[in-house]
Amino acid sequence: MKARVIVTLKNGVLDPQGKAIEGALASLGIKNVDGVRQGKVFDIELGQADAETARETLKAACEKLLANTVIENYSIDIA
Repeated sequence: MKARVIVTLKNGVLDPQGKAIEGALASLGIKNVDGVRQGKVFDIELGQADAETARETLKAACEKLLANTVIENYSIDIA
């Protein structure tokens, strides 16, 4: 079973890397970019056949390692 976990900063959390990317785009001549928020994507293969068990496993992985839940949100998509 394959899954994708997307981790993004919560609204209101400063994103210095996003600002740096936004500045770099402007310096490369790419116009009309009003904001950039940087995040992380994890493509994970699981041995479970049960989607609910897989979701619980991924939720535990996010809570313990993949996301800093104080400042980040995460979403789980199971294929």
